[in-house]
Amino acid sequence: MLEEVIHDQCGIFSVFNNNEAADLTYFGLYALQHRGQESAGIVTSDEGKFHLHKGMGEVSEVFGDKSNLKRLSGKMAVGHTRYSTSGASSIINIQPFIITNRNEQLALAHNGNLTNAYELRQKLDAAGSIFQTTSDSEIILHLIARSKKKTRIERISSALKTVKGAYSLVFLTENSLIATRDPNGFKPLCIGKLDDSYFVTSETCALDIIGAEYVRDVEPGELIEINEKGITSHFPHPKSLIKPSFCIFEFIYFARPDSRIFGENVDKVRRRLGRQLAKEHPVDADIVIGIPDSANTATLGYSEESGIRFEIGLIRNHYVGRTFIDPRQKIRDLDVKVKFNPVKGVIEGKRVIIVDDSIVRGTTCKKLVKLVRDAGAKEVHFRVSSPPIISPCFFGIDMPTTDELIGANHSVEEIEKMLGVDSLRYLSLEGMVSMPSLPNKTFCSGCFTGKYPLKTPLGNGNKRLTKI
Repeated sequence: MLEEVIHDQCGIFSVFNNNEAADLTYFGLYALQHRGQESAGIVTSDEGKFHLHKGMGEVSEVFGDKSNLKRLSGKMAVGHTRYSTSGASSIINIQPFIITNRNEQLALAHNGNLTNAYELRQKLDAAGSIFQTTSDSEIILHLIARSKKKTRIERISSALKTVKGAYSLVFLTENSLIATRDPNGFKPLCIGKLDDSYFVTSETCALDIIGAEYVRDVEPGELIEINEKGITSHFPHPKSLIKPSFCIFEFIYFARPDSRIFGENVDKVRRRLGRQLAKEHPVDADIVIGIPDSANTATLGYSEESGIRFEIGLIRNHYVGRTFIDPRQKIRDLDVKVKFNPVKGVIEGKRVIIVDDSIVRGTTCKKLVKLVRDAGAKEVHFRVSSPPIISPCFFGIDMPTTDELIGANHSVEEIEKMLGVDSLRYLSLEGMVSMPSLPNKTFCSGCFTGKYPLKTPLGNGNKRLTKI
């Protein structure tokens, strides 16, 4: 896996009232595979009886044996695909999680990070709770189980008032789906419908694959229950706590360009990021190429605004296995060559602009620049459709520590020399968040500013979240 890759924590897909719930969840998780490739799982509810299958690997690996899906009977399901940001990479942390409490079963799938997880776990440990995983998500289940409230909705609401941080959650009960987002709405979560079936998922691309219609987003701080009566909405948090702070990095990198998140089409936002980048940092060149696949749309926007021809200058090998490149290998330069190859006939003799969505450590970018130089580029100019990343994320992104972030430790001029480019320019923070396509939206841009909408557990960010 390339050193420059940033990972989101996971994707969620859930179904209410469909005879093919498990199969639809399987396809939904396929559409969300970009949100996590470490593990996957599906749990179904069949007249009150839960059925579960999960394992390490991508969706196709975990459910390659179709008999596993056939055993997941029932008209309700919750699926999860994961990359660990808090909690170790281990089979014990594969979601969905299932508990039995008060003679009722409850399953949970979680996207995000709890910023007070370590503190809560210590308190629960001292009070006698026995944990089965090292994931922060399990803390939510323990809080629900310990609640003295009468109804399930009240117990879940009580737990949500205790945890802090980022969470988009879906619960599966014996006869309903329950979904919620944190009061800041850091991570996306939306509702879909197909005939008499309802769906709750991380991105609309998962609705598209099954032919479902997007209905609306789950609102920040909202708790919904879907049962045979339809959708019931609750708002357990005080209004003063509901302060939307959508993750801007979802638009820049994570979400698929064919998805709609936070009320906006990802493709349009990325295209406008590219156009704004061209306005702020024009350069004379012959062609503009993008680093596939996440920067393709921003590159198109840059090309449209600048009038410089868009070309396919780098070919990405989509068939590189997740574990093909061992970080301990001594042949370091092969990692990029295995995944990318320049198109010499396009690049040779040209003044080339390379567009990328972000620069993390800079190691991969440096190697890609060398590939383009070796392919005969006359000039290489690097443009980035986001500002420099200077701080880690505490809300569900596996962002490197401050010491590892090239933007936190070097000036643009220094990075320009380190990459070996003729020029390097980043999109401004103002240009990123003030586009016409994002009216009246408030975003979390802590990774670009070091300022967060919530108190973080670590002051200067020189450590990752505590692995509990």
